[in-house]
Amino acid sequence: MVNALLVEKTAAGDQTVHLRHLSEAELPEGDVTVRVAYSTLNYKDALALTGKAPVVRRFPMVPGIDFSGTVEHSDNPAFKPGQKVLLNGWGVGENHWGGLATQARVKGEWLLPLPDAFTLRQVMALGTAGYTAMLCIRALQRQGVTPQSGEILVTGATGGVGSVAIMVLARLGYAVVAVTGRMEEAPFLKDLGAHDVIPRQYLESMTRPLEKARWAGAIDVAGGKLLAAVCASILPYGVVAACGLAAGMDFPATMAPFILRGVTLVGIESVSCPVEERRAAWQDLAALVDVQKLDALTTEITLAEAPEKAEALLSGKIKGRLVVKVEGGA
Repeated sequence: MVNALLVEKTAAGDQTVHLRHLSEAELPEGDVTVRVAYSTLNYKDALALTGKAPVVRRFPMVPGIDFSGTVEHSDNPAFKPGQKVLLNGWGVGENHWGGLATQARVKGEWLLPLPDAFTLRQVMALGTAGYTAMLCIRALQRQGVTPQSGEILVTGATGGVGSVAIMVLARLGYAVVAVTGRMEEAPFLKDLGAHDVIPRQYLESMTRPLEKARWAGAIDVAGGKLLAAVCASILPYGVVAACGLAAGMDFPATMAPFILRGVTLVGIESVSCPVEERRAAWQDLAALVDVQKLDALTTEITLAEAPEKAEALLSGKIKGRLVVKVEGGA
């Protein structure tokens, strides 16, 4: 039997989420079956579980855009039974049943071997949030932003992307300025490596096309007015890596930062990212992540607790990372 969180639609069009017992025969098509050890709750997972955005494209759906576990059966020559693997994205948890279940059947091309530096739990403590943070950092580096360029701004600092980004940027020698709506978490953010913490209201108060230039680069998870303010306050030839829409899909900005200061805005798409870039990002994470700090910012929950924690995550009440212990795993 497969234990799974199943999102279903009622006849009235309402969404429900229940812990179900399913047969293995009900799993979707795929050439690799994985015994899932851990999954995680990202912002997108929380939206899927709560129904607060149309993340789920097909019903019924097992959410969970990430998972790690052990191969049970494989018709794909790249993977063998007993091999430890991980998955991020590829529409899993949206169009294809995901990781919030004790088993997952997927295409082998979506899987990556578990990096030697991490346990199954630790790769989910990073999950898509940590992997996306690394994609953002790699984008800044490709655009020539170095620790000598100046301060790097990170919005949504207490969340998954933000907390991992701060930790890795600090390890690389960057001076990180963390932005948060929860200033009581400033000690937590400084422990991760932020050298300064500022309130979100500082950016929210910005309304001009060009503000005082301060930051050489930024990683933004918010979008909306916050992203516009970030772009307006970047130093000439600075770079902004944008990877989230937590504050909205609109972008009420002008061309001034891009034309008058040469600012570059780079969009980060993690779902269908090419395998080569995924591997490179995970190799970087393996080399740079302090696993002790990672463990300290991680909270472990059960499958049954995931829906309630999803509500808390969307309300901004979660700091760091939430790992879902699905079954076994170490």
